[in-house]
Amino acid sequence: MTREDEHRREVIEQFSLQAIPFAAISGHSDSIGLLIEMCGSAAKGDVLDVACGPGIVACEFSRTARSVVGIDITPAMIGAARERQRALGLTNVEWIEGTALPLPFAERSFDAVVTRYSFHHFIEPARVLSEMIRVVRPGGRVLVADVAMPASKVAAYDRLEVLRDPSHVHALEIGEFEALFRKSDLEQLASSSYEVDITLEEQLRASFPKPGDADRIREMCRSDIGHDRLGIGCHLDSKGALCYSVPIQVLVGTRGTG
Repeated sequence: MTREDEHRREVIEQFSLQAIPFAAISGHSDSIGLLIEMCGSAAKGDVLDVACGPGIVACEFSRTARSVVGIDITPAMIGAARERQRALGLTNVEWIEGTALPLPFAERSFDAVVTRYSFHHFIEPARVLSEMIRVVRPGGRVLVADVAMPASKVAAYDRLEVLRDPSHVHALEIGEFEALFRKSDLEQLASSSYEVDITLEEQLRASFPKPGDADRIREMCRSDIGHDRLGIGCHLDSKGALCYSVPIQVLVGTRGTG
């Protein structure tokens, strides 16, 4: 079994378990309006959501888009997305079980291609970005939103995340993330950022670490209060609950018309 095959198995295993609890984390529904705004007029056309998970982003885009396609490798996530669509009464969304590399679409198929919270799961994020650019139309927008860390904190954060979710590969450094877009063929680059505030126990309820690793995660976060070696600002809230804030970088660019 190749590294890619093993990783694909791990992703499907983890996100089959996470399909329902992932959507219940309150912070995962925040800031989608920012993503829609950054896509501009392209958000009103045909939109592709790569690694769509339980359909949170795709369903929000469908309120302004002509059509939306959500694609994900995990069957349970696609099932959860269909349930979300039915509950919201949306008729302009289609779901496909498939890979991000390669994307199973013809060149220039969409006006906007987006992905959120997925790049840290990809072994080759640069190739995924190239695929996203391939399937967007000239003048269309490509947007990626994901965790991005200062170089000095990436290694510690990666150690924490691999414990929580063994399918985690690597959180991009801020400069590394920006370089992916600068080296691409995209034009009119723009960026923004926000934080996702989560209580640790809420996150652990939606995660499936190996036996004993949840306690290791708790200890790592507690010992990081006041130090921020992990890059997530671990702290106690007013009720004494252990919380943290994940820094999210949003990058968007336009495919040239030439």
